[in-house]
Amino acid sequence: MVAMSHSSLTLDDFTQPSSSPSPSSLPWHQRCRPTDATKGLLVALLGGGLPAGFVGPFSRMAYQASHLPSLELLLCRCLFHLPIALLLKLRGSPLLGPTGNRQRAWLHALLNVLSIACAYSAVLVVPAGNAATVRKGSSTVCSTLLALCLESQRLSSYDWCGLVGCTLGLLIIVSPGLGTLQEGSEGVYTALGYILAVLGGLALALGLLVYRSLDFPSSLLTVAFLFGVVGVMGALPGLFLLQTPVIPHDPLSWSCIWAVGVLALVSFVCASYAVTMVHPALVCAVLHSEVVVALMLQYYVLCETVTPFDIMGAGVVLGSIAIITAQNISCDREREDLKE
Repeated sequence: MVAMSHSSLTLDDFTQPSSSPSPSSLPWHQRCRPTDATKGLLVALLGGGLPAGFVGPFSRMAYQASHLPSLELLLCRCLFHLPIALLLKLRGSPLLGPTGNRQRAWLHALLNVLSIACAYSAVLVVPAGNAATVRKGSSTVCSTLLALCLESQRLSSYDWCGLVGCTLGLLIIVSPGLGTLQEGSEGVYTALGYILAVLGGLALALGLLVYRSLDFPSSLLTVAFLFGVVGVMGALPGLFLLQTPVIPHDPLSWSCIWAVGVLALVSFVCASYAVTMVHPALVCAVLHSEVVVALMLQYYVLCETVTPFDIMGAGVVLGSIAIITAQNISCDREREDLKE
């Protein structure tokens, strides 16, 4: 009897929960670990949208300082991508990508070059904030439609609310300008600038979708290098045929060129990386932070007019981005709670 009682006590000891703290008693930062979706949104926000907001105003400053043509700006930006070939060589990866993914990698590079070329051309005739607004708005709408048609990944109601809010904020910003287009040649050039911005957004959405289909380890470095190759191949002859090359002589222009090259490279890499972890439509929506940054620089640096509609639309965009980000963090917490 004594042995049986001793055995029973020992079994009870093994079946009792340990004295270590329960998951619910741990601090929040230990219980809630961000998933890939949250990391992708943060990368798109901090590394993709914020640096990209400086690109448009700096491009306009270079144009105002030395009349630097858009194709020359694109050429200078693409040159910053070419040194990535050294990283690919160190990794032992093919420069042009593996055979099975080579065509899609080249298509991705071509679409991004077209998107950037349209954006740089639009920002020369349209205010920087409005050009970024139209381009990002069209990219979000196109990404959403393409994802619904070609992908099976679903969006939550909060995601849809954020997407609609971002689009509404962009419409608030750009609608007054569209309604006051001037007649004559100036109005035609302005309308053409908005059309180029829309085409740039469409090309950006297609490029993000193509990148999601790439499935080899060095895809990020490969597409970044191919972007530089395609950009140089297209911009260099086009610069001499369609525009007149300009050699800047003032420090401001060279500073803007270096800033555009570095910031654009960071934004390109972060946006491409983020789209592998989260829905492309949500990435485009979070990239709308570029619009807010561009509007701030448009007012404080370029001394261009910012209307109450711009401020109202920027507030709606920021609120929508907060809804999308907070919803994904909330989902992460709920998922951790279910695991507990």
